Amino acid sequence: MADETARAAAAPLVVGVGASKGVPATEVLALIGAALADAGLDPRAVVELATVRGKAHEPGLVGAATALGVPLVGYAAGELAAVEVPHGSGVVLAAVGTPSVAEAAALAGGGQLLVPKRKSSPADRAAMATCAIVRRPRLRPIAEGGDGPPTRSEEAMPIPTTEAPHDLRHHGDAEVRDDGGALIDLAVNVRTDTPPAWLRERIADSLTGLAAYPDGRSASAAVAARHGLPAERVLLTAGAAEAFVLLARGLTFRHPIVVHPQFTGPEAALRDAGHEVRRVLLRAEDGFRLDPAAVPEDADLVVVGNPTNPTSVLHPADTLAQLARPGRTLVVDEAFMDAVPGEREALAGRTDLPGLVVLRSLTKTWGLAGLRIGYVLAEPETLAALQRAQPLWPVSTPALVAAGACMEPRALAEAAEAAVRVAADRAHLLAGLAEFEEVRAVEPAEGPFVLIRIDGATQVRERLRTLGFAARRGDTFPGLGADWLRLAVRDRPTTNRFLQALDQALTLTHP
Repeated sequence: MADETARAAAAPLVVGVGASKGVPATEVLALIGAALADAGLDPRAVVELATVRGKAHEPGLVGAATALGVPLVGYAAGELAAVEVPHGSGVVLAAVGTPSVAEAAALAGGGQLLVPKRKSSPADRAAMATCAIVRRPRLRPIAEGGDGPPTRSEEAMPIPTTEAPHDLRHHGDAEVRDDGGALIDLAVNVRTDTPPAWLRERIADSLTGLAAYPDGRSASAAVAARHGLPAERVLLTAGAAEAFVLLARGLTFRHPIVVHPQFTGPEAALRDAGHEVRRVLLRAEDGFRLDPAAVPEDADLVVVGNPTNPTSVLHPADTLAQLARPGRTLVVDEAFMDAVPGEREALAGRTDLPGLVVLRSLTKTWGLAGLRIGYVLAEPETLAALQRAQPLWPVSTPALVAAGACMEPRALAEAAEAAVRVAADRAHLLAGLAEFEEVRAVEPAEGPFVLIRIDGATQVRERLRTLGFAARRGDTFPGLGADWLRLAVRDRPTTNRFLQALDQALTLTHP
């Protein structure tokens, strides 16, 4: 019984609020503070303000939520009208469609009403606020359509969803696994002919030191120097995949958002850690470009790729920077950024954006998928939380040696040259694809891969396999369907052979 009482006392508080036009934030805050104090409630337990959607942009309510450091959630009037309230008003019902904005918004997600509707007593009776307080056993997940105040028209705004119908654990290597090397791999985005001989030699030399426990200080310092950061802003990980797991388990947040289509590892890690995940789905008709307004205001964790896998879209750094704000963790997956000439639009190395976390991988450019090495760049406090979720010695000595070697000037110059070659090879691939009426490629593409749409892509992919080529299916990426394929960029001779095979596959599929 004592445990149940303790759990109830620890449950979050949701404050329903209403406001007439022009009510100041100070009055809203004073009303909420008095209500909490009179009921003996801890203000730190407040996790959300809730109101009717038509009031969700009222400056006084927005200002109060900002001052409290909690999201302001807006519900549709019709949804609140269906909530039974103990102190409803016919006047309010006629005005806004619900008998009590404060009580209905507080109770919309369930819970126990602790403080019934209270009104402020302003000198100006035209500027009044109301509030009600509910103890909610668990936070209400935001379902399809979202509860947050609309920032654009519903027609233009991608819809957040908590659904997870896709195979989030499918990876491109599944397309070539167990094929005995018979297929030319266009499904995995690792650069061919890697790791280079000099890197293999450095890794091999490290094997003489396996008796000692790994020491990551030198590699961390090398990564920090490469990005112009202090070493305490670097955390080495067993690839970017581990970093996503650490983020899901090591940080505290309530409203995670993943921008799709993108690599599915982040969402899989979040769901495995028990989080309710909402998706913002970017649209093909918009070129899969990100509009910051599409991300709900209450999101306290936002994950986005740049350049994005599988769309190959490179979002402007200024666009991504608009998503950063106090109280929110912004995770930018830059696993393919070193394949972009000049790494333009990169956020790695930035320290001016609150809550910024940048992930990098050495897997793709250097062919180290089997070694597992990557790193996280973030504020020291964030990295400390992630490190607490790591096991001891998470990165092996060979991986640490590889990380340090890939930060050297010689290696950076080689990577820069490779990025230029990839851009030229990608242009050649896109030019060839443009010759097919049945194929539509997402452009401009900036990663070492391209995304294409073909009617009957599943059949085309199977035909390509019989002709010796493996392509990555697209239907496992949220926001894409069975008509999408991702193609890794290869050298011109390989691309020419692929285009010939594609011509045959299309002829057989669309006679």
